[in-house]
Amino acid sequence: MSIWITIGLLVISNIFMTFAWYGHLKLQDARIITGNTPLYIVILISWGIALLEYACQVPANRYGFVGNGGHFTLMQLKVIQEAITLAVFTVFTVVFFRGETLHWNHFAAFVCLILAVYFVFMK
Repeated sequence: MSIWITIGLLVISNIFMTFAWYGHLKLQDARIITGNTPLYIVILISWGIALLEYACQVPANRYGFVGNGGHFTLMQLKVIQEAITLAVFTVFTVVFFRGETLHWNHFAAFVCLILAVYFVFMK
């Protein structure tokens, strides 16, 4: 499977994951659900979204793994996924939660993650 298809599936999966984990906060902010909405309803909504996340994450890992003919070791897949998670979460936070701002330490953390990706691919 192509490297870019694996990365694309990881990006899509992380978009769904971020909405599953944090989207209900925006739904509450937009008054689509309320603070009185039973927690089990919020969990069921999140699980429904998370199902879509798994539908992308599992194939990305399965086809991207070197043991299945892919291009990445398990460690590389995990570090790539974590870097994508932070990037997706940052965009989500800045776009949907306008009160959140980025500071110098966030950028320092991004540099550390980029270095982590670099180091995990070093031979």
